[in-house]
Amino acid sequence: MASVDTAPMGCSFLTTTPASTFAPEDFSADEQLMVATAEQFSRKEVLPIAERLEKQEEGLMPALVRKAGALGFCGPDAPEAYGGLGLSRALAARLLEYLSLNPSLSVTIGVTSGIGQVGLTLFGSEEQKRQYLPRLTSGEWIGAYALSEPNSGSDALSASAKAERRGDRWVLNGTKMWISNAKWADLFLVMAKTGGGGLSGFLVERGYPGVSVSREEYKLGLKGSSTARLVLDDAEVPLENLLYEEGLGHQVAFNALNLGRFKLSAMCQGPAREAMGLAAAYSLDRKQFGQPVASFGLIRKKFAQMAFLFYGAESMMYRTGGLIDSAFRREAGCGIDGNKRAAEEFSVEASACKVFASEVQAFIVDEALQCYGGYGYTEEFPIARLYRDARISRIYEGTNEISRVFMSSRWARRTREGRAELRTAGDSFLSELLGKAVAQPFDDQIRAGAISDLMMLGFVEQSSRLRAARCGGLQPALYSALLNWVNVRAAEAYQVVTGQAVSLPAPAPFDWDQIALAVLERKGPAV
Repeated sequence: MASVDTAPMGCSFLTTTPASTFAPEDFSADEQLMVATAEQFSRKEVLPIAERLEKQEEGLMPALVRKAGALGFCGPDAPEAYGGLGLSRALAARLLEYLSLNPSLSVTIGVTSGIGQVGLTLFGSEEQKRQYLPRLTSGEWIGAYALSEPNSGSDALSASAKAERRGDRWVLNGTKMWISNAKWADLFLVMAKTGGGGLSGFLVERGYPGVSVSREEYKLGLKGSSTARLVLDDAEVPLENLLYEEGLGHQVAFNALNLGRFKLSAMCQGPAREAMGLAAAYSLDRKQFGQPVASFGLIRKKFAQMAFLFYGAESMMYRTGGLIDSAFRREAGCGIDGNKRAAEEFSVEASACKVFASEVQAFIVDEALQCYGGYGYTEEFPIARLYRDARISRIYEGTNEISRVFMSSRWARRTREGRAELRTAGDSFLSELLGKAVAQPFDDQIRAGAISDLMMLGFVEQSSRLRAARCGGLQPALYSALLNWVNVRAAEAYQVVTGQAVSLPAPAPFDWDQIALAVLERKGPAV
């Protein structure tokens, strides 16, 4: 097995912040107990009624949200002063990962505790937070985030919804589309253009005059969640419900999405974890040619691939969570300006987590379904639902394409400002490729996307290496397998940017069976 470099590192690829090695192994015993409670809630309260949730049985999802709220899951990282638990964002993501074993539930809770709430937490006035946050953190109310429109998706700043001040009211007109939780939401964070042409944020209660929700969208997956249009027809909103400052709603919207993409990576990990476990159990039980399917080499290879990709996504995600928490600790007491700085600082890492985790989720659920053979293509087994539910992860909260454009452009800007550092030697094969690639122009989307892939793969590799070196056990083997996979894809991205061929380093040795057997034994991720 290839050795894992344990030399101390200065910075990550993406920032000048000292390299963090935070990982799931660092949660305390009490924190692990909270995670176990989240998993128990999913397995006992949610998964047994998955089919009823798919049919959107009246009142069922809101009742589950209230139960989750009673356990603190609707505001785990919200301040205690407003009914939250005041936990770290890394731990909040871990809880959400285990609440995501059923993706319809995780979208509902993830939105109400995430992008539907975080803008209020970071930018709200004291009066606004005291009025609304306790209702959201308790699960009494469900929150929603209303930015997208029929003709405004990734290009959010081209929104056409408008808000006009009339006397003691704001009057809002427009239609918001793809609004998660719309059917059940009591409070919407709505973005609309005001007089100066900039976006402004508004806290809009469902019961306000002129507010209505249209029919449910007929979706491919996430059928247990609500997605509908929010219609604002001379909707009357009190003046005091303007969130932050007029014309600066884009700061609220985009910083909520920065943190939302980090949490979305956790929402990808949960279903991937569940799919891996289901496929392992089925492969051990299902017999062909007189032996379990799990004994066949190509099936074991699938489980090993699932495991090392999951390990990479998990390593970068919790490392990023540790970085985000460090930023908020550093900005504590600095008010809204400090919140903005902390939410924006690791936006590139958060986007990388979202892109990589959603694509790993897609791979894992697809290979898990393959382990079922023809049975996986039927709705008789839950793997079909996980397969359908996974497809949206690469689309919402910023498509993976627009996220790739964002990563490279934001990183380039940070580099010019001296806020990012690139190590081009002594780190890895991949960092040397990236150092050469960024010297090339990447002013078109194809090259910009390939640069983003190099950055993302470098962050995955580095995060996994730091974790494996510290934790040992099976983790160095997982890292070696991941390293081989990463290097191949990095070489492909490098060729897109430069048009030049590159020789791969010798593959790191590892044992496919060793990793696969760990997955089969644990009926889930290898560590």
